[in-house]
Amino acid sequence: MTTMTQQSAAGAETSGATGRSESDQIAPPPKYRRRPLLVIASVAAVALGALASVWAYQGASDAQDVLAVRTTVERGQVIEPDDLMTVPMTVDPALQPLPASQLDAVVGKRAALDLAAGGVVTADQVTETVLPAAGMSVVGLNLTASGLPADQVRVGDRVRVVLTSDTVTGTGSTPAGPVAIDAEVAGTGIDDASGNTILNVQVAHDDAPLVADKAAAGQVAVVLDEPGDQE
Repeated sequence: MTTMTQQSAAGAETSGATGRSESDQIAPPPKYRRRPLLVIASVAAVALGALASVWAYQGASDAQDVLAVRTTVERGQVIEPDDLMTVPMTVDPALQPLPASQLDAVVGKRAALDLAAGGVVTADQVTETVLPAAGMSVVGLNLTASGLPADQVRVGDRVRVVLTSDTVTGTGSTPAGPVAIDAEVAGTGIDDASGNTILNVQVAHDDAPLVADKAAAGQVAVVLDEPGDQE
């Protein structure tokens, strides 16, 4: 009887020891699942950040100082040093602003057009002569695409303003041929409402009323000749 009791107690001790040993064992670390989409998104974010840095650097390196208008200058007024300022900007080739190094060359000249505060200064906005000159008048022309050469006419160009013929129907008469008047381009612009080109031309004082009358009726066109043709 005593032997069996000892064996039972020994077995219980052995079982208890075994149970404590199994419960005290360290559990293996969990296995994490990889998420391919998360990895791809992270790589893409890093790549976009790098591209943004490159674009920012290129924009800063392409910027250059150009002339801008500090205070509004009306057409014909002398441009003073306080009227201008220099600003850094990425230059648009189509805009062609004057570089800041041209400040001294621009000061003392006259505004060929109204210079609005905050705008950049371009070569066709300044002139050394007073407009209109003695014995001359400036007339504005509102021209459609068929009324002048596309992207060819610039301030200072010598042109001919052609006064187109009136249309005469049912009279049996032949309309008079077009009349061409010598002119010089004093300014250009765009009509925001119609998209037409606005051309300010300087013509002889006596020709101005006829040109203005035809321009109001939409019966004008502009011809750009080879340099020297009108001399």
